[in-house]
Amino acid sequence: MTAPRRAPRPVLGGVNLTPMRPRHLRQVVVIEQSVYPRPWTVGVFMSELEAGSSRRYYVATTRDPARGLHRARLPGRRVVGYGGVMVQVGEAHITTLAVHPREHRRKVASRILLQLLRDARDMGAEAATLEVRTANAGAQRLYQAFGFAPVGVRPGYYAETKEDALIMWAHELQGPDMTARLDALERGLNLPGGSSGAPDLVVPWVKGRVGLTRDEES
Repeated sequence: MTAPRRAPRPVLGGVNLTPMRPRHLRQVVVIEQSVYPRPWTVGVFMSELEAGSSRRYYVATTRDPARGLHRARLPGRRVVGYGGVMVQVGEAHITTLAVHPREHRRKVASRILLQLLRDARDMGAEAATLEVRTANAGAQRLYQAFGFAPVGVRPGYYAETKEDALIMWAHELQGPDMTARLDALERGLNLPGGSSGAPDLVVPWVKGRVGLTRDEES
């Protein structure tokens, strides 16, 4: 039986993208541990941040009054997502992209990926690649919207779950078609998210997702 198509969730407001810094890693690792069965450690993130000009990492943050400075009565910021890209020899590799489960389908990943691809273009990349779980239809549709297309499979790539990885590439990053695509995606960032039509399949190790029906949660 086909899962019903979800109504789009409202876009998450007040999202800012800033370069990832060590001070962000405590919140980043909380998200990492909630969405991956074999999460990166603080040490892995630190090694990426220290790798030099070939890498760019960002966090997406939004206002969080609960984390505010009470004396100054100023709102704090909470990390809701993050991503990174590595560029070498004219090719970009999306190294990681994750969003807090409570904020899935709210255009957070789209904002991050848009920034990563624009950075990759600025760094001279002509093409970009990534791996995604073959069962993750929602992520694949996101990447397809950005011009990525499947080119092959790496069997058993995710050793912790014995899942295959779909290899996806986007070419001609410097071309006018990609420029137009990214501009159009940016214009759509304030539209409701989560409208890919891909079913929200239960992922056993992802904790705290919002919007699954009772049947899907069981």
